[in-house]
Amino acid sequence: MKWEKALKYTRKHKRMIAVMMAGVIGFACFYSADASVIKDAKKKKNEAQQNLDNINQQINNIQSEQSKVKSQMAAYDEQLMSLLTDMELLKTDIDNKEGEIDQAKTDLAAAQEKEQQQYADMKKRIQYMYENGDDTFLDALVESEDISDLLNRVEYVSEVYSYDRELLVAYQETVQQVADLESQLEQELADMEELKQSYDQQEASLNQVINEKKAQIADFDSQLSNAKTLASQYASTIRKQNEVIAQEQARQEKARKEAEEKAKKAAKAGTKTSNSATTASTDSGTTDSTGGSSSSNNTASTDDSDNSSSGSSSTGLTNNGLNPSYSTGVSGSSVVSYATNFVGNPYVFGGNSLTEGTDCSGFVSLVYSHFGVSLPRSSYALQSSGQAVSYENAQPGDIICYPGHVAIYMGGGRIVHASTPSSGICYGNATYRTITMVRRVL
Repeated sequence: MKWEKALKYTRKHKRMIAVMMAGVIGFACFYSADASVIKDAKKKKNEAQQNLDNINQQINNIQSEQSKVKSQMAAYDEQLMSLLTDMELLKTDIDNKEGEIDQAKTDLAAAQEKEQQQYADMKKRIQYMYENGDDTFLDALVESEDISDLLNRVEYVSEVYSYDRELLVAYQETVQQVADLESQLEQELADMEELKQSYDQQEASLNQVINEKKAQIADFDSQLSNAKTLASQYASTIRKQNEVIAQEQARQEKARKEAEEKAKKAAKAGTKTSNSATTASTDSGTTDSTGGSSSSNNTASTDDSDNSSSGSSSTGLTNNGLNPSYSTGVSGSSVVSYATNFVGNPYVFGGNSLTEGTDCSGFVSLVYSHFGVSLPRSSYALQSSGQAVSYENAQPGDIICYPGHVAIYMGGGRIVHASTPSSGICYGNATYRTITMVRRVL
């Protein structure tokens, strides 16, 4: 009878173990399904993270290129503002030059009128004296009291003629001087008008470049907007997949604990039954060696090392009387003498040859480089070279600076410079335009 009870217990205990094993197997299958969800979420997350890293690199590249274009546009804007300032000063110079020409024309008309009046008066006196010359000299001979009186009378006639002649010559010289001045002023005005055309072309060119840069910046803005939108989408995908992973891990942990708790309870119940069966079978001398089953500590290990990378990559969303001393041994007169060798050669914008052609800044820099003095190539930069000098203290070899133009001072109020395409390298009047500054580089 005791044997039958023991056998009955053994069968019941086996059924309990079978139930526990089925639960463990079922949990393992459930965990396997959850692990597949986590693996799929991690795969999507890693793909999104890689895409996000690529987009962030594109954003950095776009921002870098955009920054370069903005710097270029700022430089062009600065050139345009300087050019517009030069154009305003040139307009003032042109207006003043036109006023000087009008005055020269008025002076020339007055001088020509005086010349014609003197010429008419002289002709009348000459005609009177020489048409009646014999009578005049006869009267002088008869009416004179002595030889001295006679000589004085004859000398008077000669003096009147000489006086008229000298006065007429003086008037003629004045007329020529005024006419030459008018011609000079007209040439200076023509040079300014030609320079104005050059300024207009430069302005149009700068505006075109600036508009192109603006278009590039706008295109970069569009690219950045699209890239940031993609970055936001990838970041959102990463956050969602992290949530899926976290939820599945929490669900796994909960199921693991529940299964573990059930196993512990089942093991505890099995131990009690086993103890009862052992007591019941003591008379048969047999002992049930099927003690309670140890809990299966098959804790699901989840590798989420990728989680740390979710926050490691930025989405791009969150994250006067001046006269300085000379500092070189070069003579300013030597510079001027050398520069004059090229008078008559052509003006070529951007050219770098004193014989084949160059522009104003090229002419200055090339002349000084002959003496070992290195100077900038642009007229704007030359205005900051060397030391400032007051115009009243300007010496041969100094650089005279005008709005957008430079020349070499010869002394005596004269300059030599590469003027315009029509004038080429020529001499000029230092004050023909507004002088912005004088620089001493020797």
